[in-house]
Amino acid sequence: MSKNFDVAVIGGGPGGYIAAIRAAQLGFNTACVDEWQNDKGGPALGGTCTNVGCIPSKALLQSSENFDHAGHSFADHGIGLKDLTIDVKKMLSRKDAVVKQNNDGILYLFKKNGVTFFHGRGSFAKAAAEGGHAISVGEETLVARHVIVATGSSARALPGTPFDEDLILSNDGALRIGKITGAVPKKLGLIGAGVIGLEMGSVWRRLGAEVTVLEGLPTFLGAVDEQIAKEAFKIFIKQGLKIELGVKIGEIKVGKKAQNAQVSVAYSDSKGQAQTLEVDKLIISIGRVPNTTGLNAEAVGLKLDERGAIVVDDDCRTNIPGIWAVGDVVRGPMLAHKAEEEGVAVAERIAGQHGHVDFNTVPWVIYTSPEIAWVGQTEQQLKADGRAYKAGSFPFMANGRARALGDTTGMVKLLADAATDEILGVHMIGPMVSELIAEAVVAMSFKASAEDIARICHAHPSLSEATKEAALAVDKRTLNF
Repeated sequence: MSKNFDVAVIGGGPGGYIAAIRAAQLGFNTACVDEWQNDKGGPALGGTCTNVGCIPSKALLQSSENFDHAGHSFADHGIGLKDLTIDVKKMLSRKDAVVKQNNDGILYLFKKNGVTFFHGRGSFAKAAAEGGHAISVGEETLVARHVIVATGSSARALPGTPFDEDLILSNDGALRIGKITGAVPKKLGLIGAGVIGLEMGSVWRRLGAEVTVLEGLPTFLGAVDEQIAKEAFKIFIKQGLKIELGVKIGEIKVGKKAQNAQVSVAYSDSKGQAQTLEVDKLIISIGRVPNTTGLNAEAVGLKLDERGAIVVDDDCRTNIPGIWAVGDVVRGPMLAHKAEEEGVAVAERIAGQHGHVDFNTVPWVIYTSPEIAWVGQTEQQLKADGRAYKAGSFPFMANGRARALGDTTGMVKLLADAATDEILGVHMIGPMVSELIAEAVVAMSFKASAEDIARICHAHPSLSEATKEAALAVDKRTLNF
């Protein structure tokens, strides 16, 4: 016997669980299906983000940053420590506890909002069903007038080098290094200098690993504003990350190698010379692929593109009436907050409202130290488009709060239209810029000008004053630099 719902969501990650909650808030009888499970076989809602992505990586970044500060900067504050140690198992245990709090929090939110949860893999059962679309979950069948697919994405493996999550690691295995042994790897390799690679590389470098990053592209952080990317590259190299650009990866061998290394990576450097990297563990972070395997999309004729992503229009409608898709499984940036916004928008569209997502004001953040954050267009994009613009920047070394923190690395940079002064992009590198970028997102969402931010009173002393000063710099009238 089938169970009927107004809305059924397949996937309990940021896009899925948020879509389910919003649909329930709008009065729909809503179900959510998710297969993630914890070590005990119970439900682990939150998808990749909560279980092996955003949340656990930030927990490890915080722990490793505390360790790094204790070892290198506490003395400047008059704090003396002797025999500093790191308990890797305890650090990972804390990370797991943080993950569980988030898992349990989503279950609570489902109960609070009246969302019916089904633990298991959801897949389309057949092309049509009385009352809507049929979804199989184990032995049960759900029928819903509207289905929202939010199945997320998985790490992309190198051809011929599958993840074993012991020596060849995806983001999942990278978050569990040392869980059994409690040891920090002496040598760690990363293929891919993107967000995951830099964040995980930063964690284990701070804890004592010798980290080498191999990047196939000739430029560092090509999606980031060039001035910010160059600053980041200098800082990461100074911190001790070894980053090689423009490499071509060759054969990867697993087994005992020189100096007890477990993984051997053959590659050509940017000059075409053959090189070999010997490491204890290798993290591969070369992008992600949409999760549509097992969805049984062909049962309903759901259209996929060449990458395996679900084809949708601007409103996240698929080619099948009543079936929608959001998040990593569709076009656009693979970001948790983008998925959330699409989930809310789709629920509201089902209710006849006008849900809206503007990709131009979706913020990006890399949670390294210093953090990197941006929204809108980069300077190189504006140049390529031939758009006349003005630029203003302000360094954190001239910011009083940054000096008090003892972290004056980086800057805030603001780009505005040369004629109208409308803000076109804001780019930051420095302390806690993951929080500062929100002001820029708000400003751009309301079509604010650089002058608008320059005229707003910012608390003193605060890091946010750097944003105000960058806005003043657009008109060449900074007050503190």
